[in-house]
Amino acid sequence: MLATRIRAMGAAHWLVLFGLILGGWGALWFMAIPPEIRELSQIYGADFWISLCLTTPDVTGYTNMFLMWSLMSAAMMLPTALPALATYEDLGASTETNFLLLTLGYLSIWLGFAAVAAGLQIGLFQLGLLDGLGTSQSAVFSAVLLAVAGGYQFSPIKEACLAKCRMPLTFFMEHWAEGPLKMGFRLGAVCLGCCWALMLLGFVGGVMSLGFMGLATIIMVIEKMPDYGKYISAPLGFGLLGASVLMLASAFL
Repeated sequence: MLATRIRAMGAAHWLVLFGLILGGWGALWFMAIPPEIRELSQIYGADFWISLCLTTPDVTGYTNMFLMWSLMSAAMMLPTALPALATYEDLGASTETNFLLLTLGYLSIWLGFAAVAAGLQIGLFQLGLLDGLGTSQSAVFSAVLLAVAGGYQFSPIKEACLAKCRMPLTFFMEHWAEGPLKMGFRLGAVCLGCCWALMLLGFVGGVMSLGFMGLATIIMVIEKMPDYGKYISAPLGFGLLGASVLMLASAFL
C-alpha cells in the first residue's frame, strides 16, 4: 500500500507540488540575511535596514513583504497539507476529483494570510516593535506573542481545526458536495485556524530565520498527525506560556 502511494506521488501534479515546496525553501534560503549583516544592523539600527530596502512603509516594501510571506506560507504549510491532499487523490479512484482546484483554493487562503501578515509587519516596524528583518525588538511584545500562541493551543477553535486536519477523509466526506475549489478554501481556512498563531511567532524567532521556519514546520506537521499530534499540542502550549513568563521577567529584571 505504501509503495503504491509512493509511486502515485511521482505523477506530474505531485512533482509540481513538491517543486513548489522546494522552490519556496530555496528562495527563502537565498533571501536569508547573513549573520554579518545582522550584526551590522545592531550597530546602525532601523536606518540600516531601510537603506537595504528590506522593510519600508511603501508599496515596494509591502510587495517585498507579501512575496516573502507568500513563500513562507507555501514552503511551511504545503508540507502540513500533504496527508489531506493524498487522501483527496485516493478518493479519485472512485469518484471525480480536481487536485489543481483543491490546491489553488488551499493556497489562496494562505495568500490572504500573507497579505495581512505583510501589512502587520510593516505596521509593527513603523512602531519600532520589529527591526527590518521582522524580528521583535521588545521583550514585552515577544512575551505577548508567546502568550497568545501558548493560550491558543488550548482554545476550542484550535482543537476543532486540528480534529479536521487529523481526519481528512471525514473532512472531505462532510464537504464533498461543495466541490474541489470550495473544499480547498475550507481546508485552507481550517489549516489557518490551526497554525496562524505559530506562524506569527516568526516575529519572535525571526521572520527570515531558516532555523525557526524549519522547526516550526516540523512542529506543525507533527501536530496534525492523528497518532502523534495529540501528544504535543498541550506540552507545546505550556512551553510557549512558560517562555512568555521568562521573556516578560527578563524585561523587568
